[in-house]
Parts: sequence; structure tokens; C-alpha cells
Amino acid sequence: MKIVAVEDTLSQQKFLNIVNKLYQHDPAYIRPLDQDVEKVFDPNKNSFFTHGQCTRWILLDEQNETIGRVAAFINEKKAYSYDIPTGGMGFFECINDQNAAFLLFETAKKWLQAKGMKAMEGPINFGENDNFWGLLIEGFIPASYGMNYHLPYYHQFFTAYGFETVYEQLTNIIDLTIPFPARFTKIANWVASKPNYSFQHFSKKNAEKYIDDLMEIYNDGWKDFENFVPIKRETLQESFRQMAVIMDEHLIWFAYHNGDPASFVVIIPDANQMIKGFNGKLGLLEKLKFAYRRWAGVKRMRAIVMGTKQAYQKHGLESALFIKLGEYVLPKNQYTELELSWVGDFNEKMLAIHEATGAKFGKKHLTMKKIF
Repeated sequence: MKIVAVEDTLSQQKFLNIVNKLYQHDPAYIRPLDQDVEKVFDPNKNSFFTHGQCTRWILLDEQNETIGRVAAFINEKKAYSYDIPTGGMGFFECINDQNAAFLLFETAKKWLQAKGMKAMEGPINFGENDNFWGLLIEGFIPASYGMNYHLPYYHQFFTAYGFETVYEQLTNIIDLTIPFPARFTKIANWVASKPNYSFQHFSKKNAEKYIDDLMEIYNDGWKDFENFVPIKRETLQESFRQMAVIMDEHLIWFAYHNGDPASFVVIIPDANQMIKGFNGKLGLLEKLKFAYRRWAGVKRMRAIVMGTKQAYQKHGLESALFIKLGEYVLPKNQYTELELSWVGDFNEKMLAIHEATGAKFGKKHLTMKKIF
């Protein structure tokens, strides 16, 4: 077996195309767009290169066939916020061969060690955690856009190599064909009717205002979580720019208390239902199909992120946001499913909200760590 750094077009294509071989018999697998994967490794498109570095490799067998891949990266803003300097590894794919898997892990480890890291988390992304993050171990159903999908035997590779779970990432699913629980609806309507609260959906015309409001809420609500790194305006601007092609303004809601930004939820139609069968490509034919599927509408939505300022937590604002969302979504009779992804097992408040909505278990990912 031979490790090869991805440094040219041929190795780049082998890095991307290995998934065709690995998942050819898995009907649940939806290949991510090549351009979305490549953005992660492009310094001109990934802002994390301004404070970090990354590299990637493929693994070839004796016949020069690609049998695995992996990437390693260092986010300088986060690496030193841990007890020991910690890098990241991700985009792992491999045939069912432990020796091959361990060689890929070792390659990432040695690169990170050479740069001063003493541990690595994985599989994670060289970017925000709403994409390509976590190892799927339960719920092998078609993934929503940006969510990792893996082969079941990967978990054994990670544990056998010495990775240990840092936290679980839980995804729950709301069946929109069933009414919200009566208690949830009663409380949500009561909160929504309070005179000091107001609710607005996102507007592209006033995008900068809502991006600022989201940043203010997010950085306040999440600041006490371990290893938290404040989100930057530039990162949010890029995220909204990328979402624009599928965004529905009425699926992104904000709550205000006497004009003060208090809570938000960002939901998008599931683009994976629009790109299914594209094999990672987005040429002219695929763009036409994409446009038609977007126009026709998809059945699933994905809640990417929610947040509430600490001063307004336990006030029921999240419930009220779901009611506002329902006032728009339910009469359309289009969406049948809302995926709430993903919430760390440490976030008891958000998991309680999931339970209150009547959401059911969908899938579980793990963020794991290997100390060198």
C-alpha cells in the first residue's frame, strides 16, 4: 500500500471518486457535490486558511487502485484552546481493511505531530461544524445536505486505533404530518402572544441586519460552551451567500424582546434531495435538474442551527419560533419532515426542546479524539 499526497488533478479526482466504489451498493448514500468538498481545500474559498492549514492524501493498493483517503488540518484559533494542542482529521473513507485504515490514521497523525499537535479530533471539517462533521454510527438513512454519511464498519476502525468519544451528535426528526404536542403548542402560542416579543423572518433585502443579529445571539448564547470560538461576520456572510440558491426566507426566523435580538433558527430545504443522482457533478444537465427540483419543492427541511441569548433561555422563545415556522410551512402541504441536526449530547437545553416538539431519534454521529 502506498500513501500519495493530493497535489495534482489526477490525485484530486481519485480523492473525490473513491466514494463511488465504496458506496456503490448502498441505496441510502447521496454523494456530496465535488465543488463543496473542493471548497474546503481551496485557500481562495475557505476562510479558515487565514488562520490554519490543511493537507490530504489518498491510499493506493498494489494495483494502483484507490482504496482510501484522509485529510488533516490545524485550526490555529481552536487548536490551542484545548488542554493539549489538538488538530483535526476528516474526509476519511476506506475499504474494509483495518491495516489500510490505520495507515491513513497514522499519516494524519504524523503530519499533525510534526506541526506540534499532541492529539487529533475526527472525523471533522476544516471549517464550521454544520458540514462534514462527525462519524455516523446510528441511523443509516439518506443524509441531509452537509451531513456525513459513513459505512458501518468505520466505527470499529476508529475505536480500534484508539479514538475515544468526545461527544455524541444527535439528530432528531419532526414528522410534520403530525401536529405538535398540545402542551408544546399551548406554551408556544402563549409566548408568541406576549406584547414585548416580536418575530421576523429573514429578508435578503436586509441581510446584513439579520446576519448581525444572528452573530450577536449566537456568540452570546454559546459563549460558555467548552472550546467555543466566536463566529465572525465574514463567516456568516459566506454561509448565507452559499445558502442563497436554495434559501426560503420564510424558514429563517428571529425573535426580539423590545427590539433586542433574542433567539433565532436557521432552516433550509434539504438540497440533498435536489442533487441525488448527480454523482458529485453540477454540469449543465444537473443544473437544469436542480432548478426543476427546487421549483417543484422537496419534502424535507434541515434545521442547521438555533441559538438563544443566555438572558432569554428557558423563556420558550424557541417554541414560539417553531409556531411561526409552522404558520408558513403547514398550509403549503409540501414539507413532511424537519431534521433537527445536530445537537451535542452536552446541550441539554436544546435536546429538551427537541423532545418537547415531539421529535423522534434520527441518527447519531460521534466526534472522537486520539491522544498521541
